Amino acid sequence: MHFGKGYWKTFSAGIEREWVITNGLGGYCGNTIIGANARKHHGYLIASLHPPVERVAVVNKSDESITFGGRTYSFAANQRVGGWNDEGQKYLQRFIYDELPHFVYQAEGAFITKTLSFERERNTVAVCYEILNGGNAAEFCIRPFFTFREHSTGVERAELKFSERFEDSETLVLIPEKCRDINIKCHISEGRFRSNEEKFDSNMILQNEINTGGEAVDNSYTPYDIVTEIQPYEQKKVSVIYTIEDSYEADGFVTMEQAICRIRQLKEKAGYKDSFAAALVQAADQFIVKRESTGNKTIMAGYPWFTDWGRDTMIALQGLTLSTKRFDDARSILRSFAMYVKNGLVPNMFPDEGLEPLYNTVDASLWYFYSVDKYLEYTGEEEDYNFIRDEIYGKLEEIIHFYGTKTDFSIYMDTDGLIHAGGGYDQITWMDVRVGNWVVTPRHGKPVEINALWYNALKVMEKLAARFQAPLTAYGKKSEEYSEMAELVKESFNREFWNEDLKCLYDVADEPDPDDKIRPNQIYAVSLPYTMLDREKERQVVETVIEKLYATYGLRTLDQENAEYQPYYKGRLHDRDAAYHQGTAWAFPLGALITAYVKVFGKTEQSKAYAAKLIEPLSDHLRDGCIGSIAEVFDGNEPNISRGTYAQAWSVGEILRAYAEDIIS
Repeated sequence: MHFGKGYWKTFSAGIEREWVITNGLGGYCGNTIIGANARKHHGYLIASLHPPVERVAVVNKSDESITFGGRTYSFAANQRVGGWNDEGQKYLQRFIYDELPHFVYQAEGAFITKTLSFERERNTVAVCYEILNGGNAAEFCIRPFFTFREHSTGVERAELKFSERFEDSETLVLIPEKCRDINIKCHISEGRFRSNEEKFDSNMILQNEINTGGEAVDNSYTPYDIVTEIQPYEQKKVSVIYTIEDSYEADGFVTMEQAICRIRQLKEKAGYKDSFAAALVQAADQFIVKRESTGNKTIMAGYPWFTDWGRDTMIALQGLTLSTKRFDDARSILRSFAMYVKNGLVPNMFPDEGLEPLYNTVDASLWYFYSVDKYLEYTGEEEDYNFIRDEIYGKLEEIIHFYGTKTDFSIYMDTDGLIHAGGGYDQITWMDVRVGNWVVTPRHGKPVEINALWYNALKVMEKLAARFQAPLTAYGKKSEEYSEMAELVKESFNREFWNEDLKCLYDVADEPDPDDKIRPNQIYAVSLPYTMLDREKERQVVETVIEKLYATYGLRTLDQENAEYQPYYKGRLHDRDAAYHQGTAWAFPLGALITAYVKVFGKTEQSKAYAAKLIEPLSDHLRDGCIGSIAEVFDGNEPNISRGTYAQAWSVGEILRAYAEDIIS
């Protein structure tokens, strides 16, 4: 994707588009297409000290300039206290995002291309400069902005205290006073370090923090510039390595080429010729990371601030790993979460060293069955069934047992076979916002998607139990018993959830007053592999969801005609929380709508063409927000501006899965 000057006619326009690359450990690097930081989470090296968490910013960015004789051209783009900007984007000719982000600057006949890349699964970032000079000698200058702070918080200038030393003439080492175990290294391939008289940059403004009510002033430590002489008509390559690792690849261009090659191989392995699908394959890679505590893979829910969540992982897994043919990663992720099943619950948030998991979710365990079933659908060899039988199936038996009796958070099977969940201040479905004692969307009782997932889980167990023949644990049942449970659920679901007046499903069936708010949760009663409604009712659900909830890039969380509807997700945290599930549109349920639509109307060329119309705007979104990825949420009202995390795992995963399975297959 190529962007020219028309995208940054003003500084404000330039900071509207962001980019991110990741290192497979939970660390990341990113800022905007003009090189300006606009949020605390922007930085060139956000390192993960305990993968994939404990993330700290160690390099905020770097600014560059080039001097010909007595005239200096600064490429620095920064917003400053006092209402003025460093407008180095004037010399930015192009921003290119292919496998990596590239900035192309031009001044007095010299062209400078700046490319950033990670060393894979290392807290090491390479910044590479390819310089093609014109007829005048020049001095090229790089100014690194160092820091040491938790990646979501700011830091005062007085806190930026480092001891420093040079390992050699090419390697600067900074040791933060806050953490003497960390060595921040800056290694240069060319030029020299030149000491700065003023060693701090302390008046940078972060516009996104202003927009969301956060602390908006950033501070950095800038003790040295890196200076390189460029001769007339010289072509020169310069790389700067920023790392906290003991060892690293010293040639940034080797790291850059390896990163490019790796992304191209992932796309080739996935096998899509379609450019939209191929772009999503690259986006998917950003979320699959190592988890130190399990020795396996996991999925980051979203960048820049989320970590790995059970619910998000099990919804995203299909698109991120199965649609991309990363079956070993899928297996590793399933194994990671199986290790922490407790009382039938899959962790909502993973444990870190010395901490207990959080299990406040009713749906993560049920989505786990879906992930297992889809894994076997995509793989299906005897060794894959053996893996599920030997390492996973016992956990599935445990989950059904505890849901069928009772587990934490008032989760239990009622006498009608349906699952009841939640009470009091619980927030255990995906609509989980709580502000103090205010549970914004409580959904206590029998939520529609939970019971759709419960039926699906029972049918998966019926099938697997028939294959494996005997229960593997004391919690297990025979295939016929799972079948009987499923039939009871189906009968009760059709009786208790169908809203004849609105021709759709209640959101929560809780006698005597079922919740008739029109929400997207009902779409899973149609899209899941095993469902309970007849075809006519499925069609009516799909048509209602499209008519009432479709919003260009996703599905609204509440019908616009409802008095509680909130049209915009913006402002301070309290205001955003109030709108999060009360009208805000989410991208990930759109994947279920696509699957449901093609299922109901048949996989014909006509139905696939209509489904494609529902999903096509997201190909435009790849050039907006965070370049190459899909945001978490969008305003419910037009123009449906992207909000929340700028790159969300289940957004990318579900759109890729639905696009691959239901439209281009």
